[in-house]
Amino acid sequence: MSQGPRSGLAAVSSALLAMSRHLEVRDVLKTIVASARELLDAQYAALGVPDDHGGFAQFVVDGVSDEQWKAIGPLPRQHGILAAMLQEAEVERLADVRKDPRFEGWPSAHPDMSDFLGLPIRDGDEVIGALFLANKLRPVGGNPPLPNSEGSCGFTEEDEDLLGILAQHAAIALTNARLYERSRELTIAEERSRLAHELHDAVSQKLFSLRLTAQAATALIDRDPTRAKGEMHQVAALAAEAADELRAAVVELRPAALDEDGLVATLRTQIHVLDRAHTARVSFAGRSVKALPAAQEEAVLRVAQEALHNALRHSGAEHVDVTLDRRGSGAVLRVTDNGSGFDPKAIRRAGRHLGLVSMRDRTSGVGGTLTVESAPGKGTTIEMEVPGG
Repeated sequence: MSQGPRSGLAAVSSALLAMSRHLEVRDVLKTIVASARELLDAQYAALGVPDDHGGFAQFVVDGVSDEQWKAIGPLPRQHGILAAMLQEAEVERLADVRKDPRFEGWPSAHPDMSDFLGLPIRDGDEVIGALFLANKLRPVGGNPPLPNSEGSCGFTEEDEDLLGILAQHAAIALTNARLYERSRELTIAEERSRLAHELHDAVSQKLFSLRLTAQAATALIDRDPTRAKGEMHQVAALAAEAADELRAAVVELRPAALDEDGLVATLRTQIHVLDRAHTARVSFAGRSVKALPAAQEEAVLRVAQEALHNALRHSGAEHVDVTLDRRGSGAVLRVTDNGSGFDPKAIRRAGRHLGLVSMRDRTSGVGGTLTVESAPGKGTTIEMEVPGG
């Protein structure tokens, strides 16, 4: 289908906006492929991200059914035209890919393809992927679009230029998504380290008490057997508590379960552990909260963890209450403590000390708002509101 300048520009704009809307690498790849196929009227589109072993770490297709994709088999290797695009980093526009001397065939379940347009996706001098389209569609009378069966390639130089623009933006979107995932991995590692430290403190306190009580029981065995027996009962109780703390450590130091368990369950589990690890009482209530987009849930979890860390480590609070409530299609997180508080007017100094800058950045990054209420001797409330999907 031919598009006028205005409608074509709108289609390109929509495609670029769709790419920039996602943070997960897989979602970015799928959006790029679907946008390219729709924008250039192709029957099939695919994008491959190479690994370091002659294959593809990821390979995303559009225009092929799930059943057909399963029947095709394993991900392709870097050979033939795909290898040429990755290694020679040149655009390939062919009237019939099957007649190219580099063509090495495909699995029996693979759809038949003729005209072909492919080009590399670059990040500077590095080729980070290959994007290609097959079977240009065009109306024939009143019938449905059919793939090219003529001697010339159905994809034009204009298509090539348009795909080049998409590839440039695809490189930016893919690079940003990779940086986001790397940042997320580092944040998870940092949080697991922090949690390990807090659990270590809690278990160490129990073991220290256990040691002192056992020493007291040993000293009393001959002089006061009755008191010694009481101390041994205390040893058993402390040992049971220490075992519980170690069990909690094993559970909580597994990889973060946000994707599998959801935000409410993940918050409840982590707050339960913090309640056991600290003398302060830490409580959680989650009410009628619907699942949020992955980026929002990630941001809420990290802000909650930062606020809890501040309250438990710096405020001297006896009680810390965390609530997560539904608000419209989104949610509002509230972390309240009865600790020492601070002067919000001194936000520059306090912000660095209490991680408020990081919390504000995470909140604004998902289109939310963060409110801080505090006063010396009056405790602190951190409230974060995020929109839904």
